Amino acid sequence: MHTFSVVIATRNRQALLAETLNALSAQDWPTDAFEVIVADNGSTDDTPRVVEEAAHRRGAPLVRYLFVPEPGKSMAVNQALPLTNGDFIAFTDDDVRPERDWLTQVAAAFDETRADFIAGRVRPAWEAAPPDWVSPSVYGVIAVPENGDTRLDITAGQHQVVPIGANMAVRRSVIRSIGGLRVDLGKIDGSLRTGEDHEFFLRMLHSGFRGIYEPRAVVHHRVGTERLYPGYFRRWLHQNGRDVARLNRVYGRPEVRRLLRAPRYLWKQAVFDSVAAAGAAIRRDRARRFGSFGRLIWFAGYLREAWFGRSPAVGAYDTKDNRSPFVSQAS
Repeated sequence: MHTFSVVIATRNRQALLAETLNALSAQDWPTDAFEVIVADNGSTDDTPRVVEEAAHRRGAPLVRYLFVPEPGKSMAVNQALPLTNGDFIAFTDDDVRPERDWLTQVAAAFDETRADFIAGRVRPAWEAAPPDWVSPSVYGVIAVPENGDTRLDITAGQHQVVPIGANMAVRRSVIRSIGGLRVDLGKIDGSLRTGEDHEFFLRMLHSGFRGIYEPRAVVHHRVGTERLYPGYFRRWLHQNGRDVARLNRVYGRPEVRRLLRAPRYLWKQAVFDSVAAAGAAIRRDRARRFGSFGRLIWFAGYLREAWFGRSPAVGAYDTKDNRSPFVSQAS
């Protein structure tokens, strides 16, 4: 039987983390065939107690606690990876509730497809009814991308799905081959910086690994009311546009034709979105208007980074700077 290591990075979310750990304890996968590693990224609440209680719950899998004082989710995840023992390493977040058969479905997808990594389905768990201007076209902002009901191949030449850390699993050999997450990307100190999951995904593809989107492997991701206002969406989209432009300096396809440092297809999309936003405004379709306008904000962020960005391009993975997994950090 396959074994799993589930890695969760957390910071000051004891109540939400408790729900995540409860859902993992209820998995229908044998408890002696998976473990949970919680990487506490400097919490000042009762996170250690929550993890300890989960570890001592009757019928629970092995639950381990790791304190990582250095700030950054990527730092926490990378320091947890050397502790993993599973054949597969599954990633989720501290505000996620996996369905009872989550690991079972992930294992079945690996067995049936022989894929190197799996991207599962992420469903929204709304704290409150979403505003009428929120539509699936902007669900990526709140980490609940809607990728449909059909299993899809994910390869360098064909990928409409980008895995995210809320629901992703990889073979142990993938981490051994390419390392973990970059610590110069991703959220830190409450910022909206993104890109660590995206860069890891691109690195897998460029290394020749093949993935699968498995819609039957489902988790429910909390969508807090604190994020459901237009300003948050606008700031996230602009920052994400900048982050993608930075990634494209290295991972962009050379055959793609560009205009003023941006792919031509993005300019065409911007024209389409401008027309769509105007039409939606006339029809008073708030969801379509916000979705189209949001993509224009994203493109503005992309252009800002492409034209004026001072951040260095994302280069090759550096095992020293990024705390390469499976290498002792004490050495």
